[in-house]
Amino acid sequence: MKKIKISNNLIGDGESCFIIAEAGVNHNGSLEMAKKLIDAAMDAGANAVKFQTFKAENVVTEKAEKAAYQKETIGKGKSHYDMLKALELTEKDFKDLADYAKKKGIIFLSSPFDEESVDLLDGINVPAYKVGSGEITNFPLLKHIAGKGKPIILSTGMATLGEIEDALRVIRGVGVDDVVLLHCVTSYPAKMEDVNLKAIETLEHAFKSPVGFSDHTPGITVPIAAASLGAVVIEKHFTLDKNLLGPDHKASLEPDELEEMVVAIRDVEKALGSGIKQPTKEEEEIKKVARRSVVAKIDIANGATITGDMLDVKRPGTGIAPKYMGMIVGTKAKEDIRKDEIVTWKLIK
Repeated sequence: MKKIKISNNLIGDGESCFIIAEAGVNHNGSLEMAKKLIDAAMDAGANAVKFQTFKAENVVTEKAEKAAYQKETIGKGKSHYDMLKALELTEKDFKDLADYAKKKGIIFLSSPFDEESVDLLDGINVPAYKVGSGEITNFPLLKHIAGKGKPIILSTGMATLGEIEDALRVIRGVGVDDVVLLHCVTSYPAKMEDVNLKAIETLEHAFKSPVGFSDHTPGITVPIAAASLGAVVIEKHFTLDKNLLGPDHKASLEPDELEEMVVAIRDVEKALGSGIKQPTKEEEEIKKVARRSVVAKIDIANGATITGDMLDVKRPGTGIAPKYMGMIVGTKAKEDIRKDEIVTWKLIK
């Protein structure tokens, strides 16, 4: 399967999992808070920090309702439009954030929700575009994004295989073949029984593309499991404080949890290994203690023919392995062998 390059990171089989710390709109419209989120993502060890770029008037009608989870987290008072409008950042803000992330040494990404925002992000030279699940059938936006010629990370929440196939046809039709698919369940929070991590493998087989996972479950168990199943990208929402007012804070990780997730995924990567079954260097040493050797059960005189009842198996495993005992039976002792002495090939003929 092909590998995709984003900045200096290769994404695909055999490569380190690309971890996106999803700040989203958890800056609450504050540039200063957005910079603190970049700091937290960097400190946690994520590869990239990602925001959301939009103009509310280009995304939602003034009478559109909020999602149920948004009503629960911020109340029913404000409209969907008013909610988004309060979470907008300016073009200058995004330029400042991109520069700040570069200075900190972390990749800056953002999900555009309208063509104007796509152009803004192109102007600050993002290395790739992340497309949210809600835009998978928004072909005009997909074409505009693909027209920039950069890699695309495409979330597939709410989508059927047919809809994913259609979206890829549109993107590839513009000439972009570097697409990472993210399995995703668009619920906040997603229920464990709905996560269906096996769909990662389904997407890999169906589309021959690198596949990752965008997680909306509580905690860090599921993204760690996804990494163990081969997800090449993990995306997870995080916040400075779950108790802040806003649509996504409660379903996000706090900085210490984000760091714990990153560390755990890196440990999983180490634990997955090469797939070659062989003893480790440490096991070779332990083998000498834990395994057994053929030993003399009684004193065996020089020249005596060795029978099975003269032999036993005991630790350590530094002599002839018990599986070769049959080859010892019937041989003759070349010298006296004392009781409990390890039998070696030099002692028999």
